[in-house]
Amino acid sequence: MSWSDRLSRFGLVCALILPVMGCFKPMYGGVEGAALQNELQAIAIDPIPDRTGHYLANELRFLLNGTGSEVRPKYRLQITLRERVQASLVDSTSQRASAGSIIIDADYRLIPVQGGKPVARGVAFTFASYDRSSQRFANIRAARDAEIRDARTLAEQIKTRLAADLAR
Repeated sequence: MSWSDRLSRFGLVCALILPVMGCFKPMYGGVEGAALQNELQAIAIDPIPDRTGHYLANELRFLLNGTGSEVRPKYRLQITLRERVQASLVDSTSQRASAGSIIIDADYRLIPVQGGKPVARGVAFTFASYDRSSQRFANIRAARDAEIRDARTLAEQIKTRLAADLAR
């Protein structure tokens, strides 16, 4: 391919890209990104019941306000969890489950502190698998580790969705 062909292709690519250059902007960059970070820090998380709720609330506090600074809340985040355990694989000789999955659905609503319509709402979903053995305490710990992994994944999903809703 000659030099002039390469240059004409480059010009064609530039001509196609230039009209849409202003359509994309980074969510966390620039002045808007700093304002978005301030909005995320101003979210207070309502207590979430059960152990998984505790893990999820801690992960969200860190992701939304990792600085540890005290910010006056503008929003309240309400989360309802639905958790279920499903046996994925069953050993045919012992008739025991050899693997399990913990499935969690999180319904969330972001409400202004003063009240009113929710700013954001949705459902986040995740599952984590774990191996089961004949040792009871090993199964309990493996299930708890799966809950912690689920809480981390849910926290990341919820934070990203909240940021997208607040950036609009």
